[in-house]
Formats: sequence, structure tokens, C-alpha cells
Amino acid sequence: MRFILIDKVLSLESGKHIETIKNVSLAEEYLGDHFPTFPVLPGVFLLQGMIESASWLVREAQGFSHSMILLEQTRNVKYKSFLAPGMQIRYVVDVKTLENNVSSFKAYGQSGDTRIVEARLALRHFNLADRNKALATADSEVVDAMKKRWQLLKPTQ
Repeated sequence: MRFILIDKVLSLESGKHIETIKNVSLAEEYLGDHFPTFPVLPGVFLLQGMIESASWLVREAQGFSHSMILLEQTRNVKYKSFLAPGMQIRYVVDVKTLENNVSSFKAYGQSGDTRIVEARLALRHFNLADRNKALATADSEVVDAMKKRWQLLKPTQ
């Protein structure tokens, strides 16, 4: 099963700031197990929403130059409240550093006036072909897929 944990990019300041949203629906399959009588978005998915948001910020700022953007480190993760079906979370991510292969961010998720989660994130970005030239085609396919998804997510100007 594959999860996409942001629905839309609300705003973007290239290389500096991004705001995204995720609408939580009871139709989401994983909520049947987490938890049957009290469905809430799992904490790891809240964290992943911030990571995905930061990844889009990197992709856009660096012209989709890397196929892989992976979590390297989380710090100071704080879960402050639950996110249940029918609620919407707005992720706000600010760049602390953005270099060619590494970046760091301060991020939080909020629903209405309630802070749900916050964390500091570090990401590593690279191409598979950096380590194995035979994987250049895979890099190209991943970048093309991310560019197509970006067209659906990006803020309207």
C-alpha cells in the first residue's frame, strides 16, 4: 500500500517556505486499524506529511535535480494532539539550511488553532546514478513521476 500524505500545496516561497494540507477521511484504509473505536491519523503519518512537504520544497528549489530525497534525521518531535476523520491539517515548513545534497527544516502541523505535531527534520538528496551509473534511467523515471505529481499539487498562481 502506498500513502500520499499531502493533498495540496497552499503556498510556496522557493527555497524558504511551504504550506500544504491533508484532509483526513474515514475512507482511508489504515484508519480501520488505527484505532477501530477511535480512528486517528497515526503519528508516523503526521511526521511523514511534514517530510513530504519539505521534500517538495527541495524538489522545487533545486529544479527536480535529485530523484531521491530521504529522511536523514528527526529531532524534537512533539505530538500535541490527535487528528481524526473530518479534520484537515496544515503543514508549515521553513528551511533552516538548503544545500546541494542536504537540507534541514523546522516544521509543524496545525488543525484550526490547534498545534498537532512539530519537529526538526534533516533530509538527504541524491541520485541513484551517483553510486551506480546503471541506475540513471531509474533516476529519470522517478524525476518525471515527481514532476507530474507536482503539477497536481502545486499552488495556483
